[in-house]
Amino acid sequence: MDAPEHPDAPRPDARQHLIAAWGIFGVCLLLLQAIWRLVPHAVEPVVEGMQGWQWALYAGWIVVNGWAEGYRGFQKRFSPRVVERAYWLARHPRPLYVALAPVYCMSYLHASRRGKTVAWALLVFIVLAVVAVRLMGQPWRGIVDAGVVVGLVWGLAVILYFWWRALRVLPGPPNDLPASARGA
Repeated sequence: MDAPEHPDAPRPDARQHLIAAWGIFGVCLLLLQAIWRLVPHAVEPVVEGMQGWQWALYAGWIVVNGWAEGYRGFQKRFSPRVVERAYWLARHPRPLYVALAPVYCMSYLHASRRGKTVAWALLVFIVLAVVAVRLMGQPWRGIVDAGVVVGLVWGLAVILYFWWRALRVLPGPPNDLPASARGA
């Protein structure tokens, strides 16, 4: 998001804003669904009570995960890329990519080899982490889920912020496009 387009670049029309909105909104819905599912598990140890050191671990994990997942993962990487890719797709639509815009915005389609590798590896890691965390008992599951919820809420807020910003200043091209698309 640091490289806005030239001020004289044509502004997106209504159709292009709808394409971008579909991609961004779809990603936001995925994050909201995860938040919705995790909040009850994250709150459970708070309601049931924990020992002092568990409270410290709970608070510490929230801080660590807020920084690692929220700030470093979402704010610095994922969220700006989602919005950049949404507006790139809006300006260069292909029917299949438009239909799958949320997946496109998350770099699973039409991305550089590195971009796709990172996206798919992260997906595998998340699935494995979800399986592992589901096997944990409370308060451990709640401690982990509390940190994840903070990271996801941070990520959702930052996506919405970058989207609002893109409505005023168009983002530049995403840096994870395949080489064939960089000149488009």
